Amino acid sequence: MNDIDKLRVLLPHWIEHNIEHGGEFVSWAEKVRASDHPQGEEIAAQLARAVSACDQVTDALKKAMEVAGGPLDHTHDHHHHH
Repeated sequence: MNDIDKLRVLLPHWIEHNIEHGGEFVSWAEKVRASDHPQGEEIAAQLARAVSACDQVTDALKKAMEVAGGPLDHTHDHHHHH
């Protein structure tokens, strides 16, 4: 398997993980807003910035996958732990 094919396997996983992290940031922003922490709004605002950055990363990863030829179907299932 060449490097482009490896990327075509890895990119969908990276996209999925990135989307999951963005969702976690949203959830934590809501928790912080609901708390009585004096800097809760600022923390939530920074988490919102992180969500926006994740969205930009996801878009770039999707574009890279598109240019590389789309996701590569592979018959064996293996998991990567980060």
